Amino acid sequence: MSAKTGLGTDPLVGLTGGHARKRKEYKVCNKLQEGKRPVYAVCFNFIDSRFYNVFATAGGNRVTIYQLLENNGLAVLQTYVDEDKDEAFYTVSWACDTANSPYLIASGSSGVIRAINADREKLHKSFVGHGDSINELRTQALRPCLVASASKDESVRLWNINTGVCILIFAGSNGHRNEVLSVDFHPSNKDLIASCGMDNSVKIWSLKDFSVYVEQSFDWKDVSSKFPTKYVQFPIFTANVHSNYVDCTRWLGDLILSKETEKARSMCGNFNPVHLHC
Repeated sequence: MSAKTGLGTDPLVGLTGGHARKRKEYKVCNKLQEGKRPVYAVCFNFIDSRFYNVFATAGGNRVTIYQLLENNGLAVLQTYVDEDKDEAFYTVSWACDTANSPYLIASGSSGVIRAINADREKLHKSFVGHGDSINELRTQALRPCLVASASKDESVRLWNINTGVCILIFAGSNGHRNEVLSVDFHPSNKDLIASCGMDNSVKIWSLKDFSVYVEQSFDWKDVSSKFPTKYVQFPIFTANVHSNYVDCTRWLGDLILSKETEKARSMCGNFNPVHLHC
């Protein structure tokens, strides 16, 4: 049986680029100005196919949910304004609880993660743990209750948004030595996470030895602070191929794509449990 993949992670089959029989033409069909504040993030809901035409933006202390209409119009569905006027949301991601209710996860300068129940239109939980701002949030497509956060405090954390617990902290002896800028889940292997940051490195982490804690997080009934959060200090691979900050990394199947600042150089590696070939 083939491995299960999340919505939006299925492989594409066919011709691409200049070899395509007919080149697709793109054009701007609508635009929207969200006041005078910067917009730092935008994210379509690739987690739940019911909401394929719904996306969210983040900027300032506000996140907004939009729906694309058939006439190329845009409709505002919801707006969440954080109680902290100094908050600046840098990142946003979609998730689901175990009942498949849609959640919008947002975070930024305060380092506090807000989980908003988009179905009930209210704040579900606030996750506190990071010691500094959060640069990126990513949801695992295979189990969309799980969200990873990359932080200025040099760590990556794994959260269960259903129970509110911090399951794992990726930091320590062989962890990042500077701000973590980006994180991503493998699209079909539930045990792999990639991260990168201002120490110019790309790291691959495995959840395999900690799977018992991941599973325990789904059934946790006690207060979240009592969960036995574990440190993961040793990545299974570190690539030091960049000469400057690495501000984005993404899995593409078993390939890892990463981008450094300034020179816009990218690294493409083919990962298996033994080697990363660059």
